[in-house]
Amino acid sequence: MPDEGEKSVCVNRRARHDYFIQETCEAGLVLQGSEVKSLREGKANLTDSYARILKGEAFLLNAHISPYSAANQFNHEPTRTRKLLLHRREILRLGGKVKERGLTLIPLRLYFKNGKAKVELGLARGKKLYDKRETLRRKVAQREVERSLKSRS
Repeated sequence: MPDEGEKSVCVNRRARHDYFIQETCEAGLVLQGSEVKSLREGKANLTDSYARILKGEAFLLNAHISPYSAANQFNHEPTRTRKLLLHRREILRLGGKVKERGLTLIPLRLYFKNGKAKVELGLARGKKLYDKRETLRRKVAQREVERSLKSRS
């Protein structure tokens, strides 16, 4: 979870609902100036975004960063493909797992760490409808247990 010097911009709540997250890693982002300013205002959306590894490089696709209001003609395209900064061995490892096991790279959250924009990527496997129902049932049961314990004390 967030450490000292971390400021969360946005969280992809949908990812944990639609996928089993097996492993997470942190990656830097290559951004334009207007994108950084927009992120500092918290104007980003990770819904329907994903990461791909193409020709030995990692990219973030479909992540929506709203245009910065003060940037006028020098603004950025909101859903452009952005390069992710990872070590070569991390890219190779993640690429191997994605190809071999049929996993997907999903961005879980965008945040600033020590002034640098970072994205938390999750290596994920898609949930089936019955898995989603089971997760929901567990959450409801947990809430009931907490509610009964709270009323006792």
